[in-house]
Order: sequence, then C-alpha cells, then structure tokens
Amino acid sequence: MPYKLAEPKKPLSVYLLGPDSSLERGGMSDNLQHGDRFFELLAREHDEAGGERAPSRLKARLYTSFIQRQQESGRLRTLSETRDCGYGLCVFEDLWERVTSTEAAQSFNCCSVCHARVLGEYLERAPIYWGQCPYVAFGKK
Repeated sequence: MPYKLAEPKKPLSVYLLGPDSSLERGGMSDNLQHGDRFFELLAREHDEAGGERAPSRLKARLYTSFIQRQQESGRLRTLSETRDCGYGLCVFEDLWERVTSTEAAQSFNCCSVCHARVLGEYLERAPIYWGQCPYVAFGKK
C-alpha cells in the first residue's frame, strides 16, 4: 500500500488578520470596538446555525472560568449587593450570607466549592434541583 506524503502545514501567521494591540503588551485586549465586532460575528453565526445550543457542560465550564477571571481581577460583589441588584441567591449562597458577616466572606464564590459546579461541568443533564443555581439554568432547554 503506497503511503501519501504529508502536506506541508500552513504557518500560524496565515490565520492572523493583523496584529492586535494585546499581542504587544500581553494580557486581555481593552479595545472595546474590537470586542463588539467579535460578539456581532458570534451572534450572526448563531443565527445562521439554526438555533443549535451549546452543551450545558460547556456553559458550566465557561461560567466557572469567567468567575475565576473576575476573582483574579478584583473583589466580587457581596451577596447582599447581588440580591439588591435583583439576582437570586442559591440555597448555599443564602445560607453563607446568613452565617458569615465580614465583607471578605460575603464576596466568597460559594460555587467554587459546591458539588453542583462539578456535576454541571461533567454531566449534560446534571441532577441538580434547587432554584437560583446557575448550573441548573445551564441544563434547561
């Protein structure tokens, strides 16, 4: 059986449209106009996809990584601030808010130690049933 010769791979620079300012400094890009264009392209691709949805496991992992990045950049909202903005708290966040009193403890991300996060990241239809949990919302169709 004859073997095919492997085709030479294209260099990575073929895929870059142009240098981004974040490549020069490192870190995240602060160019808001570039970010808006990116999200418009994502929305257009979603409309053309015919309503396909991302798997709930992917949504859960993305949510976890977004919250971790937000923690790295600064303090999270306190649980009472979150409630005052109209967002509900899950069962464990509500309990944590009642038990702790310091502001640092109130800004703690309860999801980082919750078993619902682990279930949501590894199971498509995770058996989580309490209200106001973001990982429950990801599994709803």
